[in-house]
Amino acid sequence: MKKFIAVAGNMGVGKTSLVEFLHAQYGFEPVYEPFANNPYLDEFYADMGKWAFHSQAWFLTHKFRLHLELNENNGTIVQDRTIYEDAEIFATNLARGGQMSERDFRTYMELYEGMRRALQPPDLMIYLRCSVPAIRKRIRRRGRPSEQAIPLPYIKRLNARYDEWMASYTLSPVMVWESDDADYLTHIVDRLEFKKSIERFL
Repeated sequence: MKKFIAVAGNMGVGKTSLVEFLHAQYGFEPVYEPFANNPYLDEFYADMGKWAFHSQAWFLTHKFRLHLELNENNGTIVQDRTIYEDAEIFATNLARGGQMSERDFRTYMELYEGMRRALQPPDLMIYLRCSVPAIRKRIRRRGRPSEQAIPLPYIKRLNARYDEWMASYTLSPVMVWESDDADYLTHIVDRLEFKKSIERFL
């Protein structure tokens, strides 16, 4: 049966690892976030106020095209980060923090709302919740140059915004998983517990 599973969560919470795990366990087709191709990303992390709108508009455009392609796929898809997070988490956080002007944010959200109405929502949203210390440790470990100078308050605000968004999210069922400890991907007992939890939704 065709299904669309989305994996949501802050940077460094283990989204890509979970997508790879679900692909290996169930044969779901993995779809990854195109962060590496964003030509504004390095400039954005160096000067968020100047490049916020450019970077977020690029993500929104490419994620919309990706979602449209998912709608035409006949298999089960598992996606690493959705278009909803681009708007509800990252753009909103930048606007609240003053890094995106009110005019730019209003333009961005009008574009997003039009896109959102055209998209099929996920059949299941898996929210990986993780503490800020664990996130920082993983960011350092994976070593992406553009992420190393991300300010701690920015990561904290994103984490808080994720919890706020999830509390009001109604587009699909939600499975919340605490991902500070990633043993559920490797330890047999924890892995069985995780599989039992997700299979209730599948």
